[in-house]
Amino acid sequence: MEVAVHTDTAVSHAPGQSHAGKYLTFALATEEYGLPVLKVREIIKVMPITAVPQVPPHVRGVINLRGKVIPVIDLRLEFGLPSQDDTDQTCIVVVQVETTHQKRMMGLLVDGVSEVLNIAPQDMEEPPAFGEQIRTDYMRGVAKVKGTVKILLDIDKVLAGDDASLLPC
Repeated sequence: MEVAVHTDTAVSHAPGQSHAGKYLTFALATEEYGLPVLKVREIIKVMPITAVPQVPPHVRGVINLRGKVIPVIDLRLEFGLPSQDDTDQTCIVVVQVETTHQKRMMGLLVDGVSEVLNIAPQDMEEPPAFGEQIRTDYMRGVAKVKGTVKILLDIDKVLAGDDASLLPC
């Protein structure tokens, strides 16, 4: 299963403005998360992942995607969730990440992709405040959709803790 995601709708990034727009939603354990579709390059079925020695446990390894070597991050492990065997729903969401030095493609291993949602400004809230000891800067906000809550991620900040410069290009 290979699905390309294209859109011309921009997601706002300016401080104080809403992060409303189109988001690709996906599952990790029992929770739903969202990424701005402009960050998503494609969604692919899980393929053989080559392990890389001496990397953190959440770095599953690298894949060869049409001749380009792309690092794959297991978002379950990145978020401190228990590891799980891959299923027929598990997939890799290939995203473009902006590091301080460059833009690069990375794969995000997720339990399953749900849908693309157009989230309106009135359905968005700022990330909740959990106190000074808990980071929430990796969250663009929280969306209220059909009676559920979806955590909208700033994937650049989620992966900022990884030294992406040490990973293969």
